Amino acid sequence: MQWNALTSAEQLENIKAESKQQPVIIFKHSTSCSISATAKSRLERQWDTIGLDNVKPYYLDLLSYRSVSNQIATLFEVRHESPQLLLIRDGECTSDWSHLGIRLDEVKKALA
Repeated sequence: MQWNALTSAEQLENIKAESKQQPVIIFKHSTSCSISATAKSRLERQWDTIGLDNVKPYYLDLLSYRSVSNQIATLFEVRHESPQLLLIRDGECTSDWSHLGIRLDEVKKALA
């Protein structure tokens, strides 16, 4: 799995545009949370076998870029949670999951 770093609010408009060509996920990760570490590890272990090659993954370090996380909540109209995985399609958040509910099989179902 090759994460794309999300480090600025300016990237969010690009992500919206990209999501019109291919699905995008944003993983909001708290580097100090064991549940977040578990969710991230599970995503990375399962990515190559789940068949989501057409999905572009973004990674946001919540502790370093909290203001970007706040802008994500506003722009995509989702309540902030940590950890959190958002599925962005056609410029909108169509699904989101948090904590141990973050599972790639659920992403795959949402894309079907």
